[in-house]
Amino acid sequence: MNFSGNQLSGEIPRSVAKLRLLTHLDLSKNQLAGEIPAELGAMRVLNALDLSSNKLSGDIPPPLAKLKLSSLNLSSNQLDGQVPAGLAIATYDRSFLDNPGLCHAGLGPGYLTGVPSCAAGTQAASSSGGVSPAFRTGLLVAAGALLVLIVALVFFLHDIRKRKRAAQDGGWKMTSFQTNLGFGEADILRAITRENFVGSGGSGRVYRVALPAYNGKDSVVAVKRIRSAGKVEERLEREFESEVGILGGIRHKNIVRLLCCLSHADSADKLLVYDYMDNGSLDGWLHRRALPHGAGHSASSDEGYLDWPTRIRVAVGAAQGLCYMHHECSPPIVHWNVKTSNILLDSEFRTKVADFGVATMLMQAGTPDTMSAFARSFGYIAPECGNTTGVTEKVDVYSFGVVLLELTTGRAAHDGGEDGSLAEWARHRHESGGSIDGATDSRIRNAGFSEEIEFVFRLGVMCTSASPSSRPTMKYVLQKLLRCSEQTHKKGKV
Repeated sequence: MNFSGNQLSGEIPRSVAKLRLLTHLDLSKNQLAGEIPAELGAMRVLNALDLSSNKLSGDIPPPLAKLKLSSLNLSSNQLDGQVPAGLAIATYDRSFLDNPGLCHAGLGPGYLTGVPSCAAGTQAASSSGGVSPAFRTGLLVAAGALLVLIVALVFFLHDIRKRKRAAQDGGWKMTSFQTNLGFGEADILRAITRENFVGSGGSGRVYRVALPAYNGKDSVVAVKRIRSAGKVEERLEREFESEVGILGGIRHKNIVRLLCCLSHADSADKLLVYDYMDNGSLDGWLHRRALPHGAGHSASSDEGYLDWPTRIRVAVGAAQGLCYMHHECSPPIVHWNVKTSNILLDSEFRTKVADFGVATMLMQAGTPDTMSAFARSFGYIAPECGNTTGVTEKVDVYSFGVVLLELTTGRAAHDGGEDGSLAEWARHRHESGGSIDGATDSRIRNAGFSEEIEFVFRLGVMCTSASPSSRPTMKYVLQKLLRCSEQTHKKGKV
């Protein structure tokens, strides 16, 4: 998360430590004051911390030494006291420059660049007649009181500006997850019109919004408006904000970037702003839903048709996004809402996973706190979701298995005939032991990839096992899909 150079003022919120999956925090080159929150030491996956060029004061919290940081920069502040022993190491040699009040417990002045030895400082003060400890303490108390007054004044003025801005925008407040967005609340609100409406799903209406000068050039974003059936209780609101904060910090090529979130002071309405995906959803391409205006198409001569090489590439991309969430985030992030309509495609058919389960939190305000309350589409829901709250990331594996079955058969998740769902239909087909050639999508059936298509079909059946323990992990699924993709690529060259 990078908020560098944004004229931020006041103290660093202690609540930032709740973003437990954050790996990078850059608050440098702002006007932040007060002490460094000790709570930052609880962010165990944090890898880089930059608080340089602010007006931070006080001691460096010892809990920061518990972090395994590859990069630390606290230079150009007003910190004082002794550098914690765990931070006074060669790795952080230049991390404390331009903090005249700091010292270290090492043996020489060169132990940390720009930081003198505490022992040397004491000796120097003593030999020169120095300032008495009592006088020094009095100065520190007076300076501390003045600093508190300044911080309080800054916070008061900031709150006034925020309230004024909220009043001007009709009570809307924007929380940004990216730097230099180039647009504000008013730009988004003006564009929520009937002309820009592009579709709706179970969790809200979606708008295509053209914005000037986003990231230095004209851009298009997708805005999802989530409208709750009633006033959201405080606990649910906190959960939503926490989860959105986590997702706002995710950086992965196969996960749609959440740019910002707008919330309203007097209602439960939310606006989530994402990068716009030119080629819409996988659902639109597989099941001939309406495609986005100006959408490209695959290598096939049949417009709106995805050939097998494109399908396996889409499957690999979606698997990479889910694998990151399950195996590289701590704790693992469960999507809860994997389906073809939430697998989006950019102008080059690169895959992005979108629409995490946070939206359903607001849609279900006032309903019982059970997994059955999540309004996900029939056909994608793992069997265990209706019986217990003790579910794992295997619910995503089940839903992704259904996506693999859709990619190979061309059928929708609910299209299982007498069997009900596609997963049940595919399981019966698989257990019969015969070839699945006749069950595959006719648009890819005779393209020379029958072995690869059957392999992915059977992988989908494995993922949709009724027993969670019998389903593979997303890491295993990704490995198998990568191997199948390589084989498809080789055949395509022949």
